[in-house]
This record gives sequence, structure tokens and C-alpha cells, in this order.
Amino acid sequence: MLITKIYKPSEFNEAAKELRLGELVAFPTETVYGLGADATNEQAVKRVYLAKGRPSDNPLIVTVSSLEMVKRFVPSLSKEVEKIIEKFWPGSLTIVLKIKDGSLSKTVTGGLKTAAFRMPKNETTLNLITALGNPIVGPSANSSGKPSPTTAQHVYHDLEGRIAGILDDGPTDVGVESTIIDMSTEIPTILRPGAVTAEEIEKVIGKEVYSDKHKVKENEIPKAPGMKYKHYAPSAQVLIVNKDNWNSALQWANENKNQVGILADDEVLSKVLENKTYSLGENVESAAKNLFAGLRYFDDDNQIKYILAEAFPEEGVGLAYMNRLKKSAGNQFYNK
Repeated sequence: MLITKIYKPSEFNEAAKELRLGELVAFPTETVYGLGADATNEQAVKRVYLAKGRPSDNPLIVTVSSLEMVKRFVPSLSKEVEKIIEKFWPGSLTIVLKIKDGSLSKTVTGGLKTAAFRMPKNETTLNLITALGNPIVGPSANSSGKPSPTTAQHVYHDLEGRIAGILDDGPTDVGVESTIIDMSTEIPTILRPGAVTAEEIEKVIGKEVYSDKHKVKENEIPKAPGMKYKHYAPSAQVLIVNKDNWNSALQWANENKNQVGILADDEVLSKVLENKTYSLGENVESAAKNLFAGLRYFDDDNQIKYILAEAFPEEGVGLAYMNRLKKSAGNQFYNK
């Protein structure tokens, strides 16, 4: 079994050496921690799927430190893409683009003629990629299907002994993964909601942005992560609670106090009597940041069988929050 080393932000060169040798290193971003391998090393990329237990038809995000790095793989960039990059990179936006034939292995792309590119807003990781000299693949650094990691400790819990190292830069700022927009077709389309909203992108490119809500078929290769397989699921059953149902939900929770955890804002938690709780903060922005950490908190308690989680309006960042919450709950709502 590998000994998983924890690297300080200043030790990015040592972490880059591991990547150069074909090893896996988890890295920080402003959203969640990613699991890095040299995107041009097919054998290393295959190890990412093995370490995570990830389905092989689930394409990987290619994480870069410069626009020049993207241009190595993409034949050309439209003016719209250039505007988006100028506005949102580095940041929480992943862009799906057509790539040059054979420029990236099928292990990275899932066999598609497109790839998803992102430049994270994290100096430590940008230093890591620049030191390597190649982009790195960057799925979330967790066991596939489990809540995404927002601290190095979350990564260590899931992947200790399976990866060479973790570049620890403290808790992440945003807490939900990047928005993914498909710019490989004529109609810009959001494939996964995140911190950057469709409205913000529309203001930059001056045209409507659509949302892809179709259910990916069993034999269909998704264009981006998070579209096909179950994600973000703790061991306990998550039940989403709408605002009008909290009184009933808290009464039921109190009757089953040892088995029910409550994941909600401070106002709701002030009414809780004896249940185990985790605060989402005061608003939807803090809720998005704290969601995965909260799910993992309850996952560490074997007594918890149900998690009551607060619903927020599906607008702005709330769209990304509810997207992740519905996936973690299997779309199950509290209605007792």
C-alpha cells in the first residue's frame, strides 16, 4: 500500500515530481479538492479511475494553468469562448471544447471528440501544473459516488494508501464543483450548474444560454462529469425539506433523535431540541459552501440513518446547491 504524503502549498515542486513519475496527487481548488494525474500520461489517468472506483465512460476535466496549455489541444477558440475565458478564468467555470484528433487519450475524453477544460482560482494548484508542464486531470478527490471533498482530511479519509500525496491548502472557498458549459456546439449549454450562473455568462456573450436537463441513457457517454452516475451520496438517506414542512420534520426528528441528523441554516437549527446538527450558515451561498462538509460530518456517525437537509430556491447559486442536494438524496423529499 502507498504511503500518502501531505504536502504544504510551498511544496508544489515535490508534488509535481510525483505527477511526473505517473503517481496521483490530490490538489486544492476554490471549489473542491481534485485528484490529479498528468493528463498526457494514459497509464496515470487510468489509475485515477481505479483509485476512485469511477466508471470508465465518465470523462475527466482537464485542469490547466494557462490559455497556451488549452491551445495545445484545441484547434481554435471562438470569440465567445475567448470572452468567457477572459471574464471567468481563473475561476469556477469548466468549458467543453472540440479538440484536435488524438491530442488527448480516450481515457481522458471517454472517447468523445471534446474535452472539458478548467483553470482553477488557486495559486497553489496553478503552480503545481506549471511546474509539471502539462495539464492534469481533475475529478473530485473522493471515492466515486460519495460527497465531494472540501478539505485535505476528506481526501485522506477516502483515498489514503491509494494515492501518493495531497497538496493541502486548507478548506475550499466555494464548496460545490464548477459550472460546466458546452461551447462545442452552436448553442451554449450548461451541462452542470455551479457558482457561475447562466445569467452571468449570457451578459458576457450576449446570447441565451440553455440548460441540458435530459437524462443520460445507459449506453450514452456523458459530455461532462455529474450527468449520468449517482453522486454526492452519504451512507444515510438524505431527505430534502421544503420550508413549509420544517415543523413536522423537526417533530419527527425529535421522536427519532439518535437516527436523524439535521443539515440546515442557523434559523432552523435554533429550533432543534436534541438531534445532531450541522450548520449550513445564514444563506444559500454559505449553504453551497458547507453542503458536502455537512454530508460527510453525518457520514462519520453510524447511528445516523436519515439526514434532513434544507431546500433553497432554485435560482443563482441555489440552482447548483439543489442540483447536488437532489443527487445526494436520490430526489427524495420529506413528506411525512
